[in-house]
Amino acid sequence: MATRDQRRRQLAREKFARQQQRRAERHGRTRRRTTVLVVGLAAVLAAGAAVYASVGLSGDGREDAAAPAPSATSRAPDPCRKAAPGKPGTRQWTKEPALSVDRSAGYTMELRTTCGDIEVALDTAKAPHTVNSFNFLAGRGYFDHTRCHRLTEGGIFVLQCGDPRGTGEGGPGYTIPDENLKDSRLKGGVYPAGTVAMANRYQAGTGKGRDTGGSQFFLVYRDSQLPPDYTPFGRITGGTDVLKKIADAGAAPPDGNDNTAPNATVVIDKAVVRKS
Repeated sequence: MATRDQRRRQLAREKFARQQQRRAERHGRTRRRTTVLVVGLAAVLAAGAAVYASVGLSGDGREDAAAPAPSATSRAPDPCRKAAPGKPGTRQWTKEPALSVDRSAGYTMELRTTCGDIEVALDTAKAPHTVNSFNFLAGRGYFDHTRCHRLTEGGIFVLQCGDPRGTGEGGPGYTIPDENLKDSRLKGGVYPAGTVAMANRYQAGTGKGRDTGGSQFFLVYRDSQLPPDYTPFGRITGGTDVLKKIADAGAAPPDGNDNTAPNATVVIDKAVVRKS
């Protein structure tokens, strides 16, 4: 029999999947939707797929009294400082930049945010296209002055950034291939805390949307149940306290794009990628 905690997590995943379904429907109209979680997960959950069978679905999958109250209704004080002067760029490129990173070398990405600095060790050997893209974009100031537009709570715990529009619809104009999806750290359908991975538009239900990564990425602040469909390309090596501060401040109610923005004003003042 499923425990109360298992039931709570399952309901949270189902709710999140339904939100993603609505986001995907809008993507069909805008053609530029980028999400963290695959839309196909909604169909998988509705069908009671074996991967989640052990947590105990209710008969019709609806939320009931055991479900947690919507986390997005909370409002906490903003723990972050004012953003540096400047606006996000609007430049676009028509194709992925040529590979120029040294695949045998280590690279580090530093995100200087209004909430503090976050340092990420990039996995060049396993995700060369992704690291190369970040090196290219950061070198051109693409991420500077961009706001992290989404914080998820309850079952899936990520902060999503990298969209100059701040809507979940923006990108650099090109896409990059999925990489490193069989990383040994992604065990049991879990992206462990500290993982940095790419958002994309993949839909497991249809098998469409592979290789659609752009500039949006997410930072996992607690172990999160996600299918291995999102390129893990780095791990947080500094600033976990910053990410915790952001998460502790909670998220706002969903906006018109179904984004639950962090209550903390998380703006990337400057992103720097350097060879270690």
